[in-house]
Amino acid sequence: MSHPTPAAPGHDAAAPVISVKPVTLSAPDRGDDLRVRVTAPTTGRDLPVVVFSHGMTLTMDDYAPLADFWAAHGFVVVQPTHLDSLGLAPDDRRTPLIWRIRTDDLTGVLDRLGTVEAQVPGLAGRVDHDRIAVAGHSWGAQTASTLAGARVVDADGIPGESMADPRVKAAVLMSLPGTGGADLSPMAAQYFPFMNPDFAELKTPALLLAGDQDRSPLTVRGPDWFTDGFRLGPGVTDLVTLFGAEHGLGGIQGSFDTRTTDESPERVALVQQLTLAYLRTALGLDDEAWPAAREAPAAAGEPLGRIDSK
Repeated sequence: MSHPTPAAPGHDAAAPVISVKPVTLSAPDRGDDLRVRVTAPTTGRDLPVVVFSHGMTLTMDDYAPLADFWAAHGFVVVQPTHLDSLGLAPDDRRTPLIWRIRTDDLTGVLDRLGTVEAQVPGLAGRVDHDRIAVAGHSWGAQTASTLAGARVVDADGIPGESMADPRVKAAVLMSLPGTGGADLSPMAAQYFPFMNPDFAELKTPALLLAGDQDRSPLTVRGPDWFTDGFRLGPGVTDLVTLFGAEHGLGGIQGSFDTRTTDESPERVALVQQLTLAYLRTALGLDDEAWPAAREAPAAAGEPLGRIDSK
């Protein structure tokens, strides 16, 4: 299906944005209603959508450097707060399934995108429901990847059911956890056994970003663990490796997260620009945005990273 280019801010322009929270979606089977933040430009029509999944224990209030930037350049960004941010007790019946409920949160947003749209003043009728991407950071990247086709390997070593969503046309996966099994640390194997992905069916077009200094307690491997999705996922066509970056990629979580250990406004700006360019091309808004952006790091005098494509 062909789409007209949205009458929204261009790649280089920036529009004022409106951010509304909480938009509440009833979720009786979840135990707690699903609450989301919606950030959108005040101008433009046929606006594409990014549904964003946060890292462990963060919330819809984090990742403002990304949400605000994408919205200022023509996207509607929807950020749910997942159950891991609500302090579930270890014996809560939902705790073993929390990774699956995270995926259900994202699909729940897509199922009721019209309801979300209607609750934001001035947004109704301006959203393109055919141009949808998912994005996420850390555990949120794993959550987003399941809608792009990645599966979770069960205790018997068999990939579980597919939760791929055909409404999702592209994915941006930042600090995506790698393969499980022997690659997990004892701590991760005990507490996060679901961090055992199978990327063979990750066929939705996706961009992966990783830091070359991201040394995680979840794995016995080094920073290359966070590039497994590129190596093994057929749809992950491009890998951005950020030089000197640790897990926060320079601080994409924003000022509310004190866990950023590699603060770098320049690195965050590069993540903003590259992810925007990728989304614009992957969603059919500007065929030249990503090819042009892909050349930028190599052309810089002191590049902040490199881009590998396949």
